[in-house]
Amino acid sequence: MPPASKLLSWYATHRRHLPWRSPPGVPADPYHVWLSEIMLQQTVVATVIPYYAKFLAAYPTVEQLGAAPLDEVLGMWAGLGYYARARNLHACAQAVAAQGGFPRTVEGLRALPGIGPYTANAVGAIAFRAPVLPVDGNIERVAARVFSIEAQLPAGKPAIAAAAVRLMDDDAARAPGDFAQALFDLGATICTPRSPACGICPWLGHCAAQDQKIAAELPRRAKKPAKPRRTGIAYVLLDDADEVFLVRRPPRGLLGGMLALPEAPPVAAEWRDAGAIEHVFTHFALTLSVLVAREKLPEAALRAPAATAPLPSVMRKALDAGRRALDDAA
Repeated sequence: MPPASKLLSWYATHRRHLPWRSPPGVPADPYHVWLSEIMLQQTVVATVIPYYAKFLAAYPTVEQLGAAPLDEVLGMWAGLGYYARARNLHACAQAVAAQGGFPRTVEGLRALPGIGPYTANAVGAIAFRAPVLPVDGNIERVAARVFSIEAQLPAGKPAIAAAAVRLMDDDAARAPGDFAQALFDLGATICTPRSPACGICPWLGHCAAQDQKIAAELPRRAKKPAKPRRTGIAYVLLDDADEVFLVRRPPRGLLGGMLALPEAPPVAAEWRDAGAIEHVFTHFALTLSVLVAREKLPEAALRAPAATAPLPSVMRKALDAGRRALDDAA
């Protein structure tokens, strides 16, 4: 079994300096840990860092986040994707504020909106020293290699997660937050998906897959089926002040609650073909045909400056295509 003490010693020297991490010896702020973990779901660190900074500047405390209007929070989230996270983030902040703070137990954290087993374990271990292990993709990869688990993902996830928990020896249980973050960093910087740097790994000599020379092949993954393709239309209506006509998406479903371009013509106008844009969601690929017109917006229209409208990425692509088409035609 690889000793946690070796990994913790490595982490003390090589830890990544991330804005939501507290300095060594300083207790972690549960709000910072929770906010970063929600943002990091399905999203890479480099993308999250500016959003995290923006949110923390606007909402320094969980109470301020819970008190903010949902529309404002959704606008701040625009571009980060997986928009149900933003609605759950807001609902969770309200629940935490009503309780007077974050629960200190994993069970209490699990009861909050939008917090599943992984996030509860991450906040519990890092902020409250709960002796649990949050198994993310990095830890999953490390465990699959350390124990040479050849079961294919996603079916092999339960077996790999169960094996990962075995990494929690007594030293790890005494510093569960550091141990979890050390595993995150090991997976992100050394035990990487491709070309793992086994020669400088603190657990060199304790990894079955490395001994067998198959570390780079694990974890094995079942072949993903091709994503289905959908099509749609986005109408870009701009006025002379370069404000754009927008609609609010229904609260549930794709891009729930977000501002968007209309799918039907909002006014009678001379619509110009602006081409098509492509966007890939988790479960399908989308081709949107873009039509654009320059026209006075209806008085009661929901509108925003085109350059700064808080739109999800797919809508920003369509809006930019429409604006380019008008510029080219000018």
